Amino acid sequence: MTGAGEDFEAARLTVRLGAIVANYRTYCRMTGPCAVAAVVKADAYGMGAAAVAPALAGAGCDTFFVARLAEGVALRGILPQARIIVLDGAQADAVPALLTHRLIPALNSLSDIAAWSAAANAARTTLDAVIHVDTGMNRLGLAADELAILSGQSAARLSGLNIVLVMSHLACGDEASPMNAQQLSRFKQALAMLPPAPASLAASHGAFLGMEYHFDLVRPGVALYGANPQNTAQNLMQPVAILTGKVLQIRGIDTGDSVGYAATFRAKRPTMLATVALGYADGIPRTLSNTGAAAIAGGRAPIVGRVSMDLITLDVTGIDVAPGDEAELLGDTVSLSEVAAAAGTNEYEILTRLRRMPRVYEGRAGQTT
Repeated sequence: MTGAGEDFEAARLTVRLGAIVANYRTYCRMTGPCAVAAVVKADAYGMGAAAVAPALAGAGCDTFFVARLAEGVALRGILPQARIIVLDGAQADAVPALLTHRLIPALNSLSDIAAWSAAANAARTTLDAVIHVDTGMNRLGLAADELAILSGQSAARLSGLNIVLVMSHLACGDEASPMNAQQLSRFKQALAMLPPAPASLAASHGAFLGMEYHFDLVRPGVALYGANPQNTAQNLMQPVAILTGKVLQIRGIDTGDSVGYAATFRAKRPTMLATVALGYADGIPRTLSNTGAAAIAGGRAPIVGRVSMDLITLDVTGIDVAPGDEAELLGDTVSLSEVAAAAGTNEYEILTRLRRMPRVYEGRAGQTT
């Protein structure tokens, strides 16, 4: 028996797990023999970590990066044996949960290092740790002065710690910037100042800068979910997210009639409109108002008027559309990079905004969440 509300699905996010695995394997082929981890922060960039992480683990991925402690705790319940690295660090109040759930912190400061070393010594054990060095991003990571202190006192300050990785993060990995070579040089200098350990510098885009950026581990994130890591016409990644909404109503308007809030669109000819059950509460950027487009019934229809909370309106003049038809706002026809460009943002934000729709997973026995 179908419960209330389960018989009508106004909008849907289809996630292709097979495409995520294929994208992961593309990185494995491209960067081998370097190891490949998976970044699954922000609920696997909006795709659902509970489904995505096991699919990647099944493909051989054994190292996962998250941002928040809560993400790591949740992921540990899904992947009991995986190596899970928490990028937020080891602040003192996070240490008990990190220990309980066998999570590895990326140590971003001398205080992080002190807290994690103290925990190891108190437990009379050795704890795995990642050292995060800032080489120019100026967000998280050991600054140059802290690195110098650690270098001179590494034996004492790293007491009880097994450094499984030294990492940094490129600020301009998605473009041909002289800062990439500068950060690469700084990272090599940092590695020379620390005890020997595996190293990681490149994420999705940086892995395409060349083998010298690969070191021992690359950390693709957004590219696993279909984003183009090279910003070129040909995207080596397969599309993952397919966002569709149903047409709720069709109506005709006359020349001069307006559409939507603030009447930002006025028809220059008799126009057929399709109102679709997707809006900014579903993650559709409001900046797509009067700029974005959808694929529907074999054609492309521009978004006209403001994107509202729950609805968008398409100009479907000349397209044979009926209520109940599905419009694709993101997928095979309307690419992730196209949507991001039209919205004036990046592919990361488009993916992570997709919250409200039920997800349907292709590649796992018909489960909807």
